Amino acid sequence: MQTCNIMGVNIAVTDMDKTLRLVEDNCEVWRGKYICVANVHTTVTAHDDPTYLRVQNGAVMALPDGGPLSRYSRKKGFADAARVTGPDLMRELLKESGTKHYRHYFYGSTQETLDILREKITEKYPGAVIAGMYSPPFRSLTADEDAEIVEKINAAKPDFVWVGLGAPKQERWMAAHENRVQALMLGVGAAFDYEAGNIRRAPAWMQRCNLEWLYRLMQDPKRLFKRYFVTNTKFLWWSWRH
Repeated sequence: MQTCNIMGVNIAVTDMDKTLRLVEDNCEVWRGKYICVANVHTTVTAHDDPTYLRVQNGAVMALPDGGPLSRYSRKKGFADAARVTGPDLMRELLKESGTKHYRHYFYGSTQETLDILREKITEKYPGAVIAGMYSPPFRSLTADEDAEIVEKINAAKPDFVWVGLGAPKQERWMAAHENRVQALMLGVGAAFDYEAGNIRRAPAWMQRCNLEWLYRLMQDPKRLFKRYFVTNTKFLWWSWRH
């Protein structure tokens, strides 16, 4: 796969259809590996933190979830680069589960959200097998607790482990569990909340105009303002210089 180096992160040059086919073709080969879903926030964080940069570049793919990343790739000559968001990728693979017989494990969020998510998936995606769900506590797991949950995940025999811990925590978790969790891990941030209906997706026109970040900011300004202001400013300055 071609990649475009953006602030040190090797962002995959892809689109949704190509990504789905890659995942389908490599589902078994990539067991124990992980996919990052990158945006401006994670890319700037990786640029500033060498350990997190190694985590991002250690993935089998760092997908361009953020519209500015795919736009920058096109600017650099990768005409086919398109945005592939975590929520959309999860939704498409759930859709394909009826014919592909995929098994899914969901790690992250709250138990309340997971319960709603189970209902929504059962209703909307016939044939999608929920192999398991786990809401970790808001603290670091002990070594014994961690080993126990890894054993439970592997015993459930999922094809995909969807990790919804938020960045950068979810990417660090996946890297720490590489080759321990025997499934393809995908860090998808707020995808659980989107699918459960806790958070509304931006209108299609805002997504097309790379304004989904603004829509999210309007929904949660207190938590997201500093993140978006700092990282977006850094990215704009870096991309202008490059």
